[in-house]
Parts: sequence; structure tokens; C-alpha cells
Amino acid sequence: MSARIVLQEADIRRALTRIAHEILESNRGAENLVLLGIPTRGVALAERLGQLISSIAQTDVPVGSLDVTLYRDDLAKHPTRSPQRTEIPAGGIDGRTVVLVDDVLFSGRSIRAALDALQSIGRPAIVRLAILVDRGHRELPIRPDFIGKNIPSARTERVNVRLREDDGEEYVSIDDPAARA
Repeated sequence: MSARIVLQEADIRRALTRIAHEILESNRGAENLVLLGIPTRGVALAERLGQLISSIAQTDVPVGSLDVTLYRDDLAKHPTRSPQRTEIPAGGIDGRTVVLVDDVLFSGRSIRAALDALQSIGRPAIVRLAILVDRGHRELPIRPDFIGKNIPSARTERVNVRLREDDGEEYVSIDDPAARA
């Protein structure tokens, strides 16, 4: 197998701690802040960020999830997606700063779908984007506000994020299927 590990568990923890501080600094505190994770791994990352921010700011930060499946424009290519739960924290998102959280930013299509999904739920004052891994190759003009790690990759490579909550192990790797052929 041609997978190489690019982030270990400690690297992920440091990246999330830095992102939590950057979110607080950008928002000037935790007031009116809501974190929404994009399933699957974005939800676990949002929960971790919520815990970190709550610990730093000494106040609870609402965390929820935002399923984007039915808002995607590429369902014909990926028809096996099954919708996940959308859970909006009490108090909603209207007039609040919403930080969308996802594991990997690639084409930008998931984030575009998330913006469409948000419009059907409410009207936030500001929407920000926190990403664990930005791998480039954007197809849409979308740029993250908070990045754990920029990892340049080839289009043929696959970035795999594994988190304890979903996978029982924790790392980020890059796999090149073309190298196996």
C-alpha cells in the first residue's frame, strides 16, 4: 500500500487547539458563536472544537451538525450517500456567527452545499469555515478561514482522515491509488 501518514494524533490535537484560539480571536470571544459540523468527521471535529473553545473562553459554545447530502450538486456521481442528521442547537443560527467545520476541503462542493442548507434553516450574521486539511484543487471560489494544515496533493491522491470517534484510530494519510496499479 502506498499510503503515507501526514498528521499523527498529536498533530491533529495541536491543529485543533490553534484553530480554537483563532476562532475566538476572530470572533472576539465566544459570544453568538455556533459550530456546525458536516457529517461525518466534521461533526466530531466540531464537537472537539466546541470543547476546546468552551474550555478557553469559560463558556458553553453550542455545537450541532448540518447534513448537506440533499443539497449536493454531484449526487449523480455519488448516489450511495445516505442523509445524516441535522441538529441545530437551541437558539438557532439567526444573527449568529456560524462556523462550518469539516475534515478535508477539496473541490468546495460540500461547502457550497452547506451554504445552501444553511439558507433553508436560518440567516446567520456571519459564516466562517474551519477545515482540518486543505488539499487544494478547488472547483469553486471557496476559501477556509481556519486551516489545520495545508497538504498539497495530486488530484489522483486520496486524503484519509481517521478520528477516534468514527474510526477508533487517529491520523491523516495520503493514499495514491495510481501508485498501486
